[in-house]
Amino acid sequence: MTLADVLVVGEALLDVVEGCSGDVASHPGGSAANAAVALGRLGADVGLATCLGEDSAGRTIAAHLAGAGVRLVGDPWVLVRTATATARTRVDGSADYAFDLDWRPAPVDPAGARAVHVGSLGAVLAPGADVVREVVRGAAGRALVSYDVNARTSLTGSGPEVVERVERLAGLADVVKVSDEDVADLWPDRSQEAALDRLLGLGAGAVVLTRGSAGALWRDREGVLEVAAVPVEVADTIGAGDTFAAVLLDGLLALGRPWPREGLREALERAATAAAITVSRPGADPPTADELRRAVASRDDDRGTP
Repeated sequence: MTLADVLVVGEALLDVVEGCSGDVASHPGGSAANAAVALGRLGADVGLATCLGEDSAGRTIAAHLAGAGVRLVGDPWVLVRTATATARTRVDGSADYAFDLDWRPAPVDPAGARAVHVGSLGAVLAPGADVVREVVRGAAGRALVSYDVNARTSLTGSGPEVVERVERLAGLADVVKVSDEDVADLWPDRSQEAALDRLLGLGAGAVVLTRGSAGALWRDREGVLEVAAVPVEVADTIGAGDTFAAVLLDGLLALGRPWPREGLREALERAATAAAITVSRPGADPPTADELRRAVASRDDDRGTP
């Protein structure tokens, strides 16, 4: 039985955002949940395997997911209390995080899914990381596997065990997304280029490096593609990387393999545009399909693309 066309496995939590002025707001979040919402708003058939508590925060998150068309798969209601992340934003919109998270999802079978997306805390935090790895193993070679490293070293640390978990998953993935911050945290003795070489050497099909305002870079065995960031007034950066990863996955599924180079560039630019929309709004609030379509058209008009 197919759980969903796209299966996302990872954490869902409540983001408690503390602004620079001292204001506090709560938003549903979690890297995997954000990615699932981004995919759902684009119209994908998406299921999320996660953990929630039967409390107010859990019900809020479940309603948020349902509103984006995301189905909860397996039995997510296993926690005493729903996880939270306290995000303290800086003047530039970036954020530091402190987590209260228990991650122990039930096993889930990826059979029938066209794509599986995993990442961040869910991919490395015990005991649930073992479940994530088994899902990826079951999907590798049968589905498009997307892995967003999205390291949260304030909770997991950045020692050899964490790096080993990251690298084992990367070696099974078709696409690995890392940020410049991930590289600095996990491979401090390697340059960005050397870190990408490392991931490709482990078996990753392609690696995407996101660099904030410096844009993004795709690297595979055929070469390199670079795309610029979309200039935008930043509200905060929460959910930007999750949105990028999800929209890129959506684009890759639409292209089909082997991925044509020009199609890859368009998919990367679309992902960058979606991330820009997310950072222009408070919290993790990815665009709908119509919003993204209009933004891409506007960007093409601005540069004279036919």
